[in-house]
Amino acid sequence: MAKFDRILDYLNRNNVYYKVVSHSDAFTAHQVAMASHVPDRIVAKTLVVNADNQRWMVVLRADHRLDHRLLKQSLEVHHTHLISEEELEELFPDCEPSAMPPLGKLYNLPVIVEKSLTDDEEILFNACTHRDAIQLRYSEYERLEEPVVAEFADRHTHVRSVTPQ
Repeated sequence: MAKFDRILDYLNRNNVYYKVVSHSDAFTAHQVAMASHVPDRIVAKTLVVNADNQRWMVVLRADHRLDHRLLKQSLEVHHTHLISEEELEELFPDCEPSAMPPLGKLYNLPVIVEKSLTDDEEILFNACTHRDAIQLRYSEYERLEEPVVAEFADRHTHVRSVTPQ
């Protein structure tokens, strides 16, 4: 079961000003943006990679795609790959599948943030459920998490399929 209260407690203990955003079920970062009525660019999606046998929390905009080549350069490692769903469940037992927040300190993971995310005044991210998100100033997030900041993503444009008539 998701522990939404654990996140709120963590933010409160660290004197972070935030807003809880409840929305309809959303399972992708793009869906979270739509359900929360915010632009994709402020939604911070969270991935976890294994980088030369060290796990890293990787945080980037919803409208960007991870570039492993650039991530390897940024982390100065030889190999990176996304961890499996089973590993995610082990690391985030208090979260619904793939709804983990980008709070590495809460889960004892180092965090790397895509530089483009730092351009926005606010970010919004999953809060362990597919119905709850947290919105806060990026500067507060940076103070809280002290992430490595680097360029490791490509802008991803959503392709909508059109049904022929």
